[in-house]
Amino acid sequence: MSERYTVAIREMPAEERPRERLWTYGASVVSTAELIAIQLRTGTPELSALGLAEKMLSQFGGLRGVANTSPESLSRIKGIGSVKAIQVAAAFELGKRLAVLSQEDRPTISSPQDVSNLLLPELRDAKQEHFKALLLDTKNRVQKIVTISKGSLDESIAHPRDVFREAISANASSLIVAHNHPSGDPTPSPQDKSVTHRLVECGELLGIEVLDHIIIGYNRFVSLKQLGFL
Repeated sequence: MSERYTVAIREMPAEERPRERLWTYGASVVSTAELIAIQLRTGTPELSALGLAEKMLSQFGGLRGVANTSPESLSRIKGIGSVKAIQVAAAFELGKRLAVLSQEDRPTISSPQDVSNLLLPELRDAKQEHFKALLLDTKNRVQKIVTISKGSLDESIAHPRDVFREAISANASSLIVAHNHPSGDPTPSPQDKSVTHRLVECGELLGIEVLDHIIIGYNRFVSLKQLGFL
């Protein structure tokens, strides 16, 4: 490992320290390892915080790997521990939530691509299925995105009462449901089609239209409406 990463950050020239570089030049010019090092704050006698950050990135396969690793697994790296692991995990979670939805923006859904843009950053790397509902107003603006359940659709996690309880509570005019396939392949299964059919029927009875069911894979998605299942 380069000597740069064995030197304590406090011993570096001020202009090379991650915090000072971010403060002076802005976050966009700071490297990924430096951003993680800022979260870690301190290193070990063998590795600086920057060295630990590089080790994390190498061990877990880069930024995406670190972002999708549990705090418990992160904490197993010598010098990380539970507190630093939690700090890193919290930072990534904030980034995911910001990518999913800014409450001030109230995005309008006009196509399946709009749904994918909102949910793909969170769901493309998820290790289990997340079933979500986008609750919309009369102008198809997103009022709220709720996680209905996690698990497998084979376990009936997408029960209509849970979906429409949220929709009624938010006074939604319509909704779009979405879930991910951890395999990365968004091709709809027979169970996906069955769940969609049940939700559409219930929506018709309650006067809350189910506009689409989006299935998200790795960097791609499928719209059951575009496939003719709605």
